[in-house]
Amino acid sequence: MGNPLFLSLSLCFLVLFNGCLATDENLRDVSRRYYGEGQSRYRECRLDRLDALEPSRRIEAEGGIIEMWDPSHEMFRCAGVAVQRYIIDPNGLLLPQYTNAPRLIYVERGRGIKGVVLPGCPETYQESQQSAGEFRDRHQKIHHVRAGDLFAVPAGSAHWAYNDGNEKLIAVVLLDVSNHANQLDFHPRAFYLAGNPEEEFPEWRSQWKGEQGRHSGRKEGSSNKNNIFYAFDDRVLAEILNINIELATKIRGGDDFRRNIIKVEGQLQVIRPPRSRGGRRGEEQEWEEEQEEEMQRQRERHQGRRWDDNGLDETICSMRMKENIGDASRADMYTPEAGRLSTTNSHRFPILRWLQLSAERGVLYRNAMYAPHWNQNAHSVIFVTRGRARVQVVDCRGQTVYDGELQQRQVLVVPQNFAIVKKASEEGFEWVSFKTNDNAMINTLAGRTSVMRAFPVQVLASAYRMSTEEARRLKLNREETTLLAPRMSSSRRPANPVEEM
Repeated sequence: MGNPLFLSLSLCFLVLFNGCLATDENLRDVSRRYYGEGQSRYRECRLDRLDALEPSRRIEAEGGIIEMWDPSHEMFRCAGVAVQRYIIDPNGLLLPQYTNAPRLIYVERGRGIKGVVLPGCPETYQESQQSAGEFRDRHQKIHHVRAGDLFAVPAGSAHWAYNDGNEKLIAVVLLDVSNHANQLDFHPRAFYLAGNPEEEFPEWRSQWKGEQGRHSGRKEGSSNKNNIFYAFDDRVLAEILNINIELATKIRGGDDFRRNIIKVEGQLQVIRPPRSRGGRRGEEQEWEEEQEEEMQRQRERHQGRRWDDNGLDETICSMRMKENIGDASRADMYTPEAGRLSTTNSHRFPILRWLQLSAERGVLYRNAMYAPHWNQNAHSVIFVTRGRARVQVVDCRGQTVYDGELQQRQVLVVPQNFAIVKKASEEGFEWVSFKTNDNAMINTLAGRTSVMRAFPVQVLASAYRMSTEEARRLKLNREETTLLAPRMSSSRRPANPVEEM
């Protein structure tokens, strides 16, 4: 006999399938209205099968590792995104760079500092003057980052990262290559300002050049590139920067073989507020940081609903670049037997309105479920940070396009309106989802706030050919909202896993 839980969900899925009325012409009209003919996230998503993808490429640098997923895969092309993951060793520095697409970064583990250069903004961090005529360094604000932080980087903004901790700094990155801020093609491009890095996404370029086959492994000896200063003549570069020829040669980086992430000799010395080393003072500083973020949220609310109506200094130079969605105490939804869910959007994190992205961080305890739902206005890019889960995804024809186990380090793209249900394994399940709308919304198919509750009983009875009493039971079958506790006897309750922050 089949699993009664999944059989009952099949009734719920029927509601979704009858709503599959959108056409390719509708999508093209929306695309033209908002982004013009040339560049848009709306493209054909004729996906008969979804895949749980692992990294297809790996760069081993002096100070860490970069993993990339093949952006030419049809799932990523449908969503208009690319995905990569940084593993930065202690004392490792990700070289300064900028990209043609906005980046949304989730810090899985570790801690570090992150710098983002916003054009036209003042250098608010500066050294004290020791004596007249002595050089004082000044630079733009530097941000402390830690596990659970979501960090936003606008397209074309130069940025860098440094691991000042004692463990690896690990972060997964979504690049929204179909964003309107990217006026180039859909090839994710990193423009390095230093070093002699290895190209991160050569597979995509090969695909656009029409080469046959899909590249899945590392291409040795064919993906080296230079920083943007390399092509300038030494004398021209020396004249532009008012330096000597020898220093200009160093900036071009032709003989630098440390690749994209380097090891800093000693410690990186930058101007920044001190970071506490833990203990009671660490708790106090954590509280102070939370209070500062809350005050910033209050200022944003008082300044108006739209961040882009308030002037350059307040909305760009002083905007928050990070929001923590990993701490259990900040969960938006919590069920002791099922897990927790944290979300952020442009109302809570205003810079996301600029990036047109949002995110969700979820933790399911063993055998718990995330209620079946669909993303109403966004694609969802799921990255598994820990554990395993049984996942089913269904398209508008009522066909299963994914039915399998999703594991750590795998990525699954769930197209807009496709129905999905997740059930954690015995070890639990944790993930972060990047969504291609700054105010992404979901509709659930089971639970107290589901579409089933919103339908009249007689509509359910007629639609599913059941009695009024059966329809009433279907409508009121679950009192939870989004996270569903496993069914069990009272003598066997689930143990919540130990969560690392």
